[in-house]
Amino acid sequence: MELELLGVIEMEKTQSKKLLENPIVKSFIFYSIFRAFYGTGILLVTWLFATNTEAPLWMSVVFLLCSMVFSRVLMKKIKKHKSSKAIAE
Repeated sequence: MELELLGVIEMEKTQSKKLLENPIVKSFIFYSIFRAFYGTGILLVTWLFATNTEAPLWMSVVFLLCSMVFSRVLMKKIKKHKSSKAIAE
């Protein structure tokens, strides 16, 4: 019974290791971490901008829209750099 349980645990570890080595999963995890930190930073800056300046509310919306476009451009550059680095290795 215990040997079967150990075998199942070992098989699950192997499957999770294979899953984490998958390039699509790695990319998804990287993107999620990037969005979490970038999004938190942008929301903090937007909140400070909206509460500490006398700019109209629509300026905060414009800032958020610009940051959305910028984050996509930045992510594409990071992916491009990462893939060119992987090819060089």
